[in-house]
Amino acid sequence: MIFDTARQGAEYPELWTFLSGLERGTHVSGTVAGIENFGVFVELDEGPRHPVYPGVGFITIPELSWVRFESPHEIIEVGQHITCQFLGFDTHQGEARLSLKILQPDPFQAFADERALGDVVPGTVTKVVPFGVFVRIGDDPFEGRVHRDLAGGPEWDTLEPGVPVTVVITELDRDRRRISLAWP
Repeated sequence: MIFDTARQGAEYPELWTFLSGLERGTHVSGTVAGIENFGVFVELDEGPRHPVYPGVGFITIPELSWVRFESPHEIIEVGQHITCQFLGFDTHQGEARLSLKILQPDPFQAFADERALGDVVPGTVTKVVPFGVFVRIGDDPFEGRVHRDLAGGPEWDTLEPGVPVTVVITELDRDRRRISLAWP
């Protein structure tokens, strides 16, 4: 169901009043009511129930965690009580958009604080694509990319997921949370 913004105040006045009264940045708590491959529904501790969805709160996949994961079930489970930050009121779905990750420190920033350009580090190939190779750095959950045009290193046809390699950190982009790598 998509809400008609012209009618929603009349049809669901309690929901509309509650959601429009929340301020961006407010912390809200609730219970995970449903997990889908596109996000997580949260039944908030305060406020009305949603007339259609399992919860008034909704966390999109990118707002669940700072680290990469395959399934939302790796991060969260139905019935878990959580605290999130309110990002905004989705007037089309009639729900509070929430972030779970924003209340956690970004581990990439700590990683970048501990590393320097030129550091030679061990890694493991995670993916080989036409434009390069993705490498997980040591035991950290972060990947960087070695561009295919860079010379040196192992033969490209020997690279496949799971192969250990040694790389050099050539760029740490804190804003975009990206790591560029090269062969030593």
